[in-house]
Amino acid sequence: MSTSRRAVPSDLEIARAARLKPIVEIARSVGLEEEDLHLYGRFKAKVDLNVLTKWRARPPGKYVIVTAMTPTPFGEGKTTTAIGIVQGLGRLGKQAAVCLRQPSLGPTFSIKGGAAGGGFAQVVPMEEFNLHLTGDVHAVAVAHNLCAAALDARLMHERNYPDERWARRTRSTAYPDGLPRLNIDPYTITWGRVVDVNDRALRHVVVGLGEKWDGYPREAHFDIAVASEVMAILALIRGEDTRSALHDLRRRLGNIVVAYTYEGRPVTAEDLGVAGAMTVLLKEAIHPNLMQTLEGQPAFVHAGPFANIAHGNSSILADAVALRLVDYVVTEAGFGADMGLEKFCHIKCRTSGLRPDAVVLVATVRALKLHGGGPPVTPGRPLPAEYTEERLDLVERGCANLAWHIGIARAFGLPVVVAINRFPTDTEAEIELVRRAALEAGALAAVPATHWAEGGAGAVALAEAVATACERPSAFRYLYEPQWSLKRKIETIATTLYGAAGVEYTPEAEAQIRRYEESGFGELAICMAKTPLSLSHDPSVKGVPRHFVLPVRNVRLSAGAGFVYPICGDIRTMPGLPATPNFMQVDIDEDGQIVGLF
Repeated sequence: MSTSRRAVPSDLEIARAARLKPIVEIARSVGLEEEDLHLYGRFKAKVDLNVLTKWRARPPGKYVIVTAMTPTPFGEGKTTTAIGIVQGLGRLGKQAAVCLRQPSLGPTFSIKGGAAGGGFAQVVPMEEFNLHLTGDVHAVAVAHNLCAAALDARLMHERNYPDERWARRTRSTAYPDGLPRLNIDPYTITWGRVVDVNDRALRHVVVGLGEKWDGYPREAHFDIAVASEVMAILALIRGEDTRSALHDLRRRLGNIVVAYTYEGRPVTAEDLGVAGAMTVLLKEAIHPNLMQTLEGQPAFVHAGPFANIAHGNSSILADAVALRLVDYVVTEAGFGADMGLEKFCHIKCRTSGLRPDAVVLVATVRALKLHGGGPPVTPGRPLPAEYTEERLDLVERGCANLAWHIGIARAFGLPVVVAINRFPTDTEAEIELVRRAALEAGALAAVPATHWAEGGAGAVALAEAVATACERPSAFRYLYEPQWSLKRKIETIATTLYGAAGVEYTPEAEAQIRRYEESGFGELAICMAKTPLSLSHDPSVKGVPRHFVLPVRNVRLSAGAGFVYPICGDIRTMPGLPATPNFMQVDIDEDGQIVGLF
């Protein structure tokens, strides 16, 4: 690779220097007219879902999912690679689009940074992508918190009319406005509140303090907004047009379980009478957002469920729209194949009915060295010398992790292309070692790519390999069936995909599983919540761990989204800020321009 990373301007400088096309031009390049768009300025728009009816007769394009080996804390460049592939396909004269999640402001201002890609493989305008975009995350947060407010209001009113004396006095069998008593057990409430900021001080809170009419005092919690079940629902709704998508959204929101009654019956958002209002708040958010790559291909940015807590994939609706408009749709799943790809297949594909044609698995020499026994790495600190000097021994041992992830993709019956995201310090001998190991593990191709530094020109060979893989027959399959017990599904994922010797459940997790199955939720999918930094539950264990038992300490229900999520090990649904978070670099300059945003 001739271009050094130090020679490449910052992501923000590259994005600002780009000559963007008006978004209506991007839309017209794939057959959309201005009437199909809800415009948000010149360079971004929402695509009306009625285009699904308009383009219903067109055969769908090829469907490519980008995943990775077990990443380092820096990430290995999946988003950048997904964009690079689309730009590379464009260089080959093929019509392609990328479908990505919208990033959370929490990680953006914390340590991870943005999610618009990087270098010369970006979605632009980059600042708008990484900040508010069209307000979808805020709509999700408000809808979620409206449900929380409805729950606490109902709890307070029922508490303040605790017995039948009020009913006898008013000759009523219900409390005010004729609503039936739900008889909510406050100790079973699972629905907290959300905010799109990393704030560890909100992990455990007490609400309802004050006087009698200030609420029902109880312990509660906050999650980050993108961990909300409402966000997962937004990513999983289906429809053939706007009307049917809204009805699916309304149904799913109504199915959200927020607590249980003293008699053990689930209490839903429908029971609280709030599901309709939540739907109205999300009425505009259901339409996918349209942006563009640096090289002028369409980029659909929609929904942003957290990848280690929720299913970590962009929306079904965005993929469905893109597949009707272009020949190749490249989307990205969160973290490694054990996390995002598994959830893409078992949750997203099972819900959508769509089938992927190929998997691109991103690997870096840096990550291979870490999994081969290299010293720990920490964002914000210089890399140890092992990562900038040739160390074939570390790379060779680390290839076991790469091979395991190739095996995960092949277990789903999918052809695999390994994208070696090349850094300036990677040597030819290291790259060749990775290429050989990937082919021996069953990959169809292993291609070094330099899209970060060279844009689409640096991903042409990778794009060619992806197009070839899409022509191969796919024998896509699931690894578990819905009718299996929740435990059998959990244990299949743990033993088959993580390599665990077994699963150990806390008494609390056992009780939760029993309750869910007795309440009729036993056929839901599994959405494992665990560290992305190891195949196991322990982020310090690298490579391919063996003989470990996966601990499940808690199991939560997302009935509206259609899954339960076992929490394995120490997983937080509200991240915290580091000592020197990214927001310390972000400001406005003398001209009113954003500075310090990557």
